[in-house]
Formats: sequence, C-alpha cells, structure tokens
Amino acid sequence: MTRHETLTPAQELHANVSVPFGAARAMPKSVYTSPEFLAQEMRQIFAADWLCAGRADALPNPGDYLTMQIAGEPIIVLRDRDGVLRAMSNVCRHRMSTLLEGRGNARAIVCPYHAWTYNLDGTLRGAPAMALNEGFCKSDVRLPQVRCEEWLGWIMVTLNPDAPSPAERLQGVEALVGKFHMENYIEAFREEFRWATNWKVLAENFMESYHLPVCHADTIGHTVDLLKMTCPEGDPAFNYHFIIKNDALDLTLAHPTNTTLQGDDRRTTWLISIYPSLLITLSPGYFWYLCLTPDGPGHVNVLFGGGLAPEFGADPKAEEHFARLKTLLDEVNIEDKGCVEKVYRGICSAMGAPGHLSHLERPNFEFAQYLASRIAPESAQAAP
Repeated sequence: MTRHETLTPAQELHANVSVPFGAARAMPKSVYTSPEFLAQEMRQIFAADWLCAGRADALPNPGDYLTMQIAGEPIIVLRDRDGVLRAMSNVCRHRMSTLLEGRGNARAIVCPYHAWTYNLDGTLRGAPAMALNEGFCKSDVRLPQVRCEEWLGWIMVTLNPDAPSPAERLQGVEALVGKFHMENYIEAFREEFRWATNWKVLAENFMESYHLPVCHADTIGHTVDLLKMTCPEGDPAFNYHFIIKNDALDLTLAHPTNTTLQGDDRRTTWLISIYPSLLITLSPGYFWYLCLTPDGPGHVNVLFGGGLAPEFGADPKAEEHFARLKTLLDEVNIEDKGCVEKVYRGICSAMGAPGHLSHLERPNFEFAQYLASRIAPESAQAAP
C-alpha cells in the first residue's frame, strides 16, 4: 500500500483480528460508522445467515403472524392452517405493496392496495377485476417462500437456500445448555425499540459482563463476581460466557421444584451470542433475549423479549415473579441504553481510539473474527 492509499473498513477489521487474543484491541471505528461497511454486512451477513424472529410460542394459533426485515427485505412469518411455521415475502405480486404490518392474526393475507388475497401458504386466492387479462393465471401466482425453522423454541429465518440448518450449525449450543430445556421456557413479553447506537456496539455490550458491576451497579451488578466469571473459547457460529450467581436474586436460581439441574447448574446464568444478532440470557429461573436489526450505522432496531422458566411459570406466585422480572429487565435496559449510546458517541469522536481488550472480552474478539470471516477485504482505497 502506498502513502496515497488508505485501508478500507474491511481491511482494518482483518488487520484487527490478525493478532493473538492477548494483543487484541477493540474493533476499528470505521466498522461502526461506515455506511459502505454496513452495506457489506447486509449483503454478506444478514442476507446470508440465520436470523431470529422471536419465540415460536409467540405464534400459537393458525393465522398468527409477525413481520420482520431481513437485509431490507420485508418478510411475513406465520403459522399456517396445518400448524406449520412459514416465512414468505411480504410484498404483493401485483404492484408490490407491502402486505401485513406488525403482529396479529389473519384468516388470509389481503393486499391493502388492490385487495389481492393470498392463502396462508402464500398461494393466490383471489384478484379482483383480473378476469379480462388473458395473460393472468391465478394458479401461477404465489408469494416467494423463505426458509423458516424452529430451533429450541426459536423461530429462525434465512434468505440463504444453502445455509446449514440451525440444528446443525448450533449443535454446540444444545450441548452446552440442553439440560435447561430452553424450548419449554414461556415468553411473557415481546417489545420493540430503537436505540441511537451501532448494532455491533449493542451486540458487544451483551457479549461481555466486564461492564456489569459499573453500568448495572443499581440493579444486577451486585450479583456478579468478576473473579468467578469464565469466558471460554467460543464456536464459529456463536460465543458464550457464564456467571455463577450468588443468592441475591432468587429468579436467577433454579426453582425448588426443578429436579433436573444439579450443583452449580442451579445457579449458573449463560450468555449466548448466536451470530450475527440473537443474544440470549438463560438462567434456571428466566430468560430474556435481543434480536438486532441495523438501521443505518448509528441506530439499531431491537426486538426484546423474555419470560420465565416453566417451574416459575407454574408457581402460584407466577404473576408476582413475572412482575419482578419485567421491572428488573426494564431497569437493566435503561442502564444498557445509556452505556451503548455513550460508546457510539465516543466512536464518532475524532480523538477516540480502540484500546486493548480485557481477558473478560474474549467474546468480543471472537465476534470480530466472525465478522471478518464473512466480509472479505477489498483493495485499498485512494486517500482523499
């Protein structure tokens, strides 16, 4: 590279992960702030990997649906009349209006523009005033189908027809926490919000618990001992760490009626980051999760959900347990929002520079390695 050239964000990222973890620094500022790098992420990560639409029990009945965006593509996820989870394009095959919004239940999918109507399997049921068009054949029209699979209670969706199944790709997750039977946890809330930070800043915030005693001093920080925290090497598809909790918060411990978990498993909280953007906190008493969708370099749309382990859900005081859980998680979210928005403001500053990582930030380095594995370095760009 000559002195008249500068590294692209992708090249900076590859240089960043080319060193051993012991010498690693936080990711370069450009990978958070560059619109061009975000466009690469959309094409090479979000359009290629499995993304989470939330919990399968959010769609219990035929006709229940939710909508999402995958790399800018509007998608419907629904339960069809046979009880099967499906995903399909949320764009009408006529004049390309989007079809459904938000969440709800529908007997059929009706276009709000010209009332073309689709069955729950995506086939066209009816198209008003089309009989005089000789080239139109109703049976030829169907909403494009998108791969959708249920995995341990999660709805996983991808635009990539060649992506390995979640069960294959994430078998390491099941090996780690299968004994918790995550598929049986009961979702009690599902919310969406938008924060003023880059999606990777929020992902990295979840991936490390180094910040807990400080950022969460008023909520969960006292339940954590950094000296007892373990951050093992992760997997190409996910990273994780776990915390052995004290008795300060009973909901982080196994319910007395849980006879499956033994020993430290009864007080261990797992933090699992499934690439690129599903972040799960799983404890013996409850779970919560974030699903992240970039909204430009400086904003992220967040799906936030969670609920109780089945034993706490069946407890006569379940309503009280959930109220305590939701209050706690809302307070933790407020604290996290302040932290991650401050980080992004610092990243955008002229004098900010990435520093060395703690041993407790191994998952962050592995996340950077994942990003680099998906985004190839391009040729250097001429300096302005």
